[in-house]
Amino acid sequence: MGTFTGLEEAREFFKGDRFAATNGMEIEELGEDTVVCSMTLNEDHRNAYGGVMGGVIFTLADFAFAVLSNHIHRLTVAQQVSVNYLAAPKGDRLRARAVLKKTGRSSTIVNVDVTDDTGRDILQFVGTGFKL
Repeated sequence: MGTFTGLEEAREFFKGDRFAATNGMEIEELGEDTVVCSMTLNEDHRNAYGGVMGGVIFTLADFAFAVLSNHIHRLTVAQQVSVNYLAAPKGDRLRARAVLKKTGRSSTIVNVDVTDDTGRDILQFVGTGFKL
């Protein structure tokens, strides 16, 4: 059973994540061992070449990781993450789906896949969370 009683409680808790909120990231779904977060892209998310800044994509994946790992055990912080950028987004929205792979006494492993609204795979993220 998760630490949040439901989607609204998770949303209320993560309102405190000012960077994610300011950049339009929101929690769409909260399951027992999955989370979906999304955001609409705008001009503020662009780099000098007009593409989506890699840090924006990473932050959405990190946000989904944070929501799921803290749903499993509050308080959990990132200990190590690995990302692979697979393609540049072509759509207007990004969606990050976090899935629990393993939870143990002191750590949690979460995989996050980021896609855009055209169906492109954008980023693969594997995170290890340390349970405080």
